[in-house]
Amino acid sequence: MKIKLVTVGKLKEKYLKDGIAEYMKRLNRFCKVEMIELANEKTPDKASDLENQQILEKEGNKILAKINEREFVIALAIEGNQFPSEKFSQLMMDTTVHGFSDITFVIGGSLGLYPAVKKRANLLMSFGKLTLPHQLMRLVLIEQIYRAFMIQQGSPYHK
Repeated sequence: MKIKLVTVGKLKEKYLKDGIAEYMKRLNRFCKVEMIELANEKTPDKASDLENQQILEKEGNKILAKINEREFVIALAIEGNQFPSEKFSQLMMDTTVHGFSDITFVIGGSLGLYPAVKKRANLLMSFGKLTLPHQLMRLVLIEQIYRAFMIQQGSPYHK
């Protein structure tokens, strides 16, 4: 199985980089993990709705260019479905049963996701109504992916 994370924006904080690196290292025994960071478009202060839409479209096109047609795509969006960790674990494992060996997770930029990216996604997923920094969301997501594998293993990691 291959897990790919396509994210908008560069990770800057060392503590987040360290946490993500730790979980990526742990995941290596279960799957191949790839993190693709796309440059975010500069958003002017007090951008108009039209400017925001243009930025979303540019970022969306960059994201779509990194997605293969054979990948199962899970886009993180506030309006997406919420799952307990056990259900998320089962969902990840079920994708392989349905013929997908690659899962791609998408985290958009500060303006969210372009509608075409949401349309391409096989699933919209939410971690709740809270607004989290997109960089922190990467760490939360990669930990949940690791937890999903631990649940499948019956590990005491997930209690």
